[in-house]
Amino acid sequence: MNSPSPTNDRIAVAACGALAADIAVIAQEQGWPIDVHPLPPLLHNHPTDIAPALDALITDLRPRYTRILVGYADCGSGGAIDDVCAKHNVQRLNGLHCYDVYAGAENIEELMAAEPGTYLLTDFLVLGFHRLVWVELGLDRHPELLSDYFGNYRRVVWLAGRQTPDLERAARRAAERLGLPLQIRPVPHGSGSSGGLAAELARHVAPVSRDT
Repeated sequence: MNSPSPTNDRIAVAACGALAADIAVIAQEQGWPIDVHPLPPLLHNHPTDIAPALDALITDLRPRYTRILVGYADCGSGGAIDDVCAKHNVQRLNGLHCYDVYAGAENIEELMAAEPGTYLLTDFLVLGFHRLVWVELGLDRHPELLSDYFGNYRRVVWLAGRQTPDLERAARRAAERLGLPLQIRPVPHGSGSSGGLAAELARHVAPVSRDT
């Protein structure tokens, strides 16, 4: 996303492509010295590939940055991302997955306790639903598989960072394609919000920024 000159004064974020744009916006709003380096979001469909790709990216970034943050949760890696973080002595975002990062782990646990058959969408997934979900699962070619994939789900919950009319329409279309009711849970993650992604980034970045 960014092509920085070699510097030790900025913070590199080796980020999931699903988080990268939001991280960049928050950093710009806050004036944080962050350069975002995204990995492909489709790595989430192959979680065992995330850690090797992250290891290679951090290795590439290390000669240019003394401060590196991993913009991933565990993301189904089974601890492999933590192993990469330990190897390079860097930290990652808290949580099991990006839903925890956006909404907070306690809120996600509450949603799942209320209805275990909850399918979660973020703004990124709402915008890319056709490509990231429908096509990747082969439903464009084999719609008969819909019940196999989603037959046990009972609702869609959109974790709405930006509840714009266009995004809401896209979220409703996604839920309709799945044949499920939509619920909207606002989780603002801009710099003015008190929790979520902005707060998680601040926990890692803001103390460093004050020292520079």
